[in-house]
This record gives sequence, structure tokens and C-alpha cells, in this order.
Amino acid sequence: MTAARVRIQPNCEGEDPDLLPVSIAYERIAGSLIPITETESVPLTETRGRVLSDEIIAPHDVPPHRNSAMDGYAVCEADLPKNGIRTLKVVGTAWAGKPYKGEMRTGETVRVMTGARMPDEANTVVMQEQAEQTGDTIRIDNRHKVGQNVRQAGEDLRVGASVLPAGRRIGPAELGLLASLGLERVRCFRRLRVAVFSTGDEVRIPGQPLESGAIYDSNRYTLRAMLERFQIELHDLGVLPDDRDAMRAALDDAGRNTDVIVTSGGVSAGAADFVKPTLEELGQVGFWKIAIRPGRPLAFGRINSAAFFGLPGNPVAVMVTFYQFVREALRALAGETDPHPEPLFDVTLKSRLRKKPGRIEYYRAVVERAGNGALTVRATGATGSGLLHTMSDANCFIVLPEEADTQEPGATVRVQPFYGLI
Repeated sequence: MTAARVRIQPNCEGEDPDLLPVSIAYERIAGSLIPITETESVPLTETRGRVLSDEIIAPHDVPPHRNSAMDGYAVCEADLPKNGIRTLKVVGTAWAGKPYKGEMRTGETVRVMTGARMPDEANTVVMQEQAEQTGDTIRIDNRHKVGQNVRQAGEDLRVGASVLPAGRRIGPAELGLLASLGLERVRCFRRLRVAVFSTGDEVRIPGQPLESGAIYDSNRYTLRAMLERFQIELHDLGVLPDDRDAMRAALDDAGRNTDVIVTSGGVSAGAADFVKPTLEELGQVGFWKIAIRPGRPLAFGRINSAAFFGLPGNPVAVMVTFYQFVREALRALAGETDPHPEPLFDVTLKSRLRKKPGRIEYYRAVVERAGNGALTVRATGATGSGLLHTMSDANCFIVLPEEADTQEPGATVRVQPFYGLI
């Protein structure tokens, strides 16, 4: 099977490659990704997070028969009193999965449990709390409407209806829908193969001794956690040293055997930053600096058949750039064509945010509900892109567009909640 391919468009004449506008970066990524096409049959119990490759058509009505929405009594329309009280004889009981097999006549009723199939002669359910039972009879009044408390056959889905489109990622609701149709297996696109590694001679794996000048690798663990939400096939290449040959060998192998490569660190212009020159040698660079904070040194391109994302080395910048760029690219490459957009909403600001026009900035923040019920948002404090604890303290990003300048308390700002992202 071949890997999903990415085509990189050349830089447009006149663009500043050192400060590419975010909108153009989005366009280049979105316009260059070719989704995978290989599919496989997947057991229903293993489909959560997978992407449907075929449209799902209802093979039968859901529900397949009329059933009671309440515990109560099945009643014929002719036996509903228009005024006064009516007494009916209880002739049996219908349970969920065990229908009443007799025939209901005028003046009779069948006790029905929630989900039980309705007797053919009945079209209304009187809740048990609204019926007065004495022995084998009930008394009902005139407050009931024909058809109440009854779920009709096909009320949820009609046979032949389009249930889910190809390209839909399967979540809990979609999985339940598929189960309601009795489907044991469905066809999905194969899992994306994603390689991930960190770079740097100073980077150590948790559990190793931490000598002077060294740091523990948090980025790869953060990336793994974000990537694994996509039900991918993960290729963890560990930590690569600041060595040109080792970097070249790892990227070349990953480019031949995976669909996407995600790295952290090594994309700046320092003497020991080998990701960008290796990318230029092995593949094609789409861009490597964008007008965003945090996360300006973001490399995007191709190595062999794999899309490449070289994320910054600072941990907050890793998360910001993953959520704003890599996440949507993964969804497109995986074959997802019907994503629900993440909400952005306006909230009153409580903090002062310093900013100069010219780049999009993402502030870590907390959305709270004030005493009057209104939503407000405040920054988590320090804004350094190496302060990972500020992401843990936050529940949203404040998104300040390129043209925005410093924002004062009381201003209205746009907020992107972490729900659905993290």
C-alpha cells in the first residue's frame, strides 16, 4: 500500500518566506494534501475514532416497529374518552423483547413497558402514573391525545435513508447509530501512519540521569498523546541527536514508510539545527516561518511520500502549532471530509494582553462564569513558550488576529476552547 502523498506548491513571487501569513500557510497545507484511499473492514467494536470510507445506508427502519416510549397502558383511539372517565380491562402485558401476542378488543388495554412493541390495535400509551388501577381494570380521564408516548417504526431512520456519509469520523453517537442498524463490520480508511521524534543532544528520556545542561523530553510525550486521539498507527523514533547523518537516515526511512512525519525542535537557524537543511536535501520545503506567536519556526514540506511538520522546540509552541495546523492536516489525510468545526466565541477580557499588529497570537487562558452569569476570560499569566504548566492551567486559547494590537480589560476577544482539541 502506498502512503498518502502531499504536493507542495512553490512560493508565490513576492512573498516573504521568513514571515508567511497564517492564512497562506493554511491554504498551502490544505491545498497540498491528498487523502489516503486504502480501506479495510473493521469490527464495529474497534471503529471509534476511525473514518468511514463508504456511505452508510439504513438496511431497515429504526426502530423496526412501533413501541412504547413510557411504562403505561396501550389504548385504542376509540377507547380514549372525550369527556368523563373510561374503565378498561387489562388483558395482558407487553415487555421489551416480549410482545403481547393476543388481540386487543374494544374496552381492553395491555400494560406496556418502555421499548415494548405496541399491540397492532393500539396507537396511544397512557402513562401508568396517569391511570388508576384496581385489580384487572384501569380508569383513564379525557386529557390524553391520540398517538402520545408512542415511537413510530422508522421514526429515527427509514430504510434506504443515508445514515452517515463517507468521510465521517466515528464517535460515540455514530458508533451507536451503526449498532442500531445491526452492522457487525464497516469499511474504514486504514489508519494513518505517523512518525514522531524529538531532536537535540541535550534531550533525555524520563528515567535517565539528568546531567548538567540536559532536559527531559516532554514534547514527544505531548505529541504522542495528541496524535493517539486520531487512532493512528504511531511510529515513535525516540530522540535523534544533533547529527546530520543520523537525521538524514531517520527522515529518509520515515518518509518511505509513513504518511506523516512530526518532529519537534531543530527547525530554527542555529548551527545545530539540521531539520530544515535535511528537509531541503531529501524533499521539498513549503514554508518554515509563519506570522504566529508562539510557534514562528514551523516547517512544512514533503519527504519522499510523507507530509512533514517540523514543530518548534518549545513545548507550548508545539501544542499551539499542532492544534492549529497539524490536527486539521491529519483529519484531511485520514479521509475525513465532514468535520465539525471547532467553535470560536466572543468573551469579555479580564486581563491586559500586549500585542503588536502583524501576526496571530494565541494566549493561554481560562474561561470563567462571573457572578451575573456572563462569561469572562483571563490569561494564565506568563506567556513564555517554554512554560508548559500554563497549558495545563488553561482551558482555552485567546485568539488575537494579525491586525489586533494591545487589548485592555473589558475588550471583547475571541476564544477557542480546548474542548474538542485536547
